[in-house]
Amino acid sequence: MGGFLLKRVFYGALLMLGVVVLNFFLIRLAPGDPAVVIAGEMGGATEEVLAAIRADYGLDKPLPVQLGIYLGNVLRGDLGESFFFNQPVVNLIGQRIGPTILLVVAAQVLSILIGIILGVLAARKPNGVMSAFVSVFATIGYAVPVFWTGIMLIILFASVLPVFPVEGMSSVKLREAAWYIQALDVLHHLVLPAVTLAVIYLAQYARLSRASMLEVLGSDYIRTARAKGAKERTVLFHHALRNAALPILTVAGLQFGNLISGALLVETVFNWPGMGRLAFDSILRRDYPTIMGVLFFASAMVVVANILTDLSYRLADPRLRGRA
Repeated sequence: MGGFLLKRVFYGALLMLGVVVLNFFLIRLAPGDPAVVIAGEMGGATEEVLAAIRADYGLDKPLPVQLGIYLGNVLRGDLGESFFFNQPVVNLIGQRIGPTILLVVAAQVLSILIGIILGVLAARKPNGVMSAFVSVFATIGYAVPVFWTGIMLIILFASVLPVFPVEGMSSVKLREAAWYIQALDVLHHLVLPAVTLAVIYLAQYARLSRASMLEVLGSDYIRTARAKGAKERTVLFHHALRNAALPILTVAGLQFGNLISGALLVETVFNWPGMGRLAFDSILRRDYPTIMGVLFFASAMVVVANILTDLSYRLADPRLRGRA
């Protein structure tokens, strides 16, 4: 297991290096000049001012030189200073990464748990009402854009059923309250963003778990368990689900990156103070260091999630534990 983990970490480091280099060139090849944006914020855009700004921020150097400097700084843990916020990028992301992780993990857990439950219930009677409901719900949920779902929930809970907050992460009036009251307030604000982000993946997990369960339920060992008089709940959740969950684990790891990208839209719609909102503001202002920092941390989260998925897969399937 140790050798397997070291190999995955090494491959993850190589992947992160490729991501940093690719993002560096793609961002700088995009049209626009960040010096003009900075000069606009300062109230002047003469050629002398633009030249001074480019020199101060190292934008006048050739791209390979800029890349070498940036990679050296990243190895030291320095992601640069934001052009717009005038703060170290590490500090900016440190303030935003917690809410993003909370939102993404909540949406992932919600989508997997409810998706598996719906899939198992649908697999019990493939031609029943629940199976038809899961198929229709999965089709609609996977087709509806995430931002549209968020807007519809805001309209519903802002005017029709004002039960949940529709923006922000916490209430100002509760910032001096006890910690557990603040935690409950954060969870209260988390409901709508997490549901919005989870719907599309919940639908996918429901269909996947239904198909996987149907395949497993037709196996010989399932018929043997039923013939021995095992309870249906034991057959479904102890025997069948353990093997049917393997494809779900694989898809969950692959979809983690999509969850992070979807979080950008959800955070913008609900004004959630995470990295997605920071990335949105940085893109509008051509803030190279902040955009690069957000992409770096988002890529690192995806790499870590894939490594954890590989480890979970090996723990769930004993046949893989002895392989390198």
